Amino acid sequence: MSNVCKRGSLSLLMESKNMVDKNRVSGAADKAKGAVKSAVGKATGDEKLKAEGAADTAKGKVKSAVGGAADAVRDAAKPKSKKA
Repeated sequence: MSNVCKRGSLSLLMESKNMVDKNRVSGAADKAKGAVKSAVGKATGDEKLKAEGAADTAKGKVKSAVGGAADAVRDAAKPKSKKA
């Protein structure tokens, strides 16, 4: 089992060689939460829950996009290693 799984720590993941912006992780969680809320709302006929799910999904998409942009900026700023 990896250290990430043992510690369950986002900070450990962020410190690793392949850093991921925390907004991407949070965005993915929000999208998943939104999908579940929407599905439950649809199944139960609860329009409010469906709307909350749609809002959470949209929020997650925005966070993921912000995180992706931050990752791209960070990766572009990294010095390129020369391969022989």
